[in-house]
Amino acid sequence: MKRIVSISLGSSKRDKRSEITLGGVPFLIERVGTDGDLRRFQQMFAELDGKVDALGIGGADLYVWVDHRRYTFRSIQKLVSVAKQTPVVDGSGLKNTLEREVVRWLHEHKVVDFANSTVLLVSAVDRFGMAQELARLAKQVIYGDLVFAVGLPLPIYSYRAVRLLGRLLLPIITRLPFQWFYPTGEKQEKRTPRAEHLFLKADVVAGDWHFIRKYMPDQLPGKTVITNTVRKADLEFLRGAGVARVVTSTPVIEGETFATNVMEGVVVALTGRSPNTLSPEDYLRVLRDLGWAPAVIELQPTSEPISP
Repeated sequence: MKRIVSISLGSSKRDKRSEITLGGVPFLIERVGTDGDLRRFQQMFAELDGKVDALGIGGADLYVWVDHRRYTFRSIQKLVSVAKQTPVVDGSGLKNTLEREVVRWLHEHKVVDFANSTVLLVSAVDRFGMAQELARLAKQVIYGDLVFAVGLPLPIYSYRAVRLLGRLLLPIITRLPFQWFYPTGEKQEKRTPRAEHLFLKADVVAGDWHFIRKYMPDQLPGKTVITNTVRKADLEFLRGAGVARVVTSTPVIEGETFATNVMEGVVVALTGRSPNTLSPEDYLRVLRDLGWAPAVIELQPTSEPISP
């Protein structure tokens, strides 16, 4: 049995453990939250190094991207560098491939009419594949990087502007503590709605679940949410907010989904290769072999059924 452990800076209340079979191979998949405790986070990477098949970085990004330029959060890199033997993944390999494919799949199967939709992508730099594909297909995309990650009331309305700002700001931002820009530990449990008009203007809300949950208004009637790492309580929360459907890029396991870092760990374990040697084509090949498709979860009784 292969074992994948995602060590998260997020809340331990979201911990999950499942045994599943993927590609004929049995897996034990675990998510362990450290409640924002940086020392415990680092210790767990050191303790599990060499004992599992892949270690995932949860509740944080190691890398953010703009086009083909990769920027490394130094604070996270320092913490996880204690793992010397086991491959360490943060999900960015799948964000470039899987999440791009999610948008294409939804468009091709007419689940979402992107050509006539306004999309709010809460952060583009940690969902670069999705950001590029939405820029190609959607009527309008609102990029919320400055609004939600930096705290400036300045939505971005073109991917070209994301590129320019990313190249200017990311070399600086990635030298600063990651938790300045992303909710960790108990902060993930607190909701502080922001920029309600952007959420209500959008037909589709996409991107990181913790950003969406933290900043969305109490009601999002009729919206489609494209995200990941949703638990059963999250689905009930969205149902109560009037959201029509949720689309997740990773499979639903026991009614919930794991993060992209976990599924990237699965791909690494199945191939037996270092994540640095895997190309986008390699990820897509493994995903096709596994019979991957997005999970479309209808939340309201009036929602139209999905018939791919």
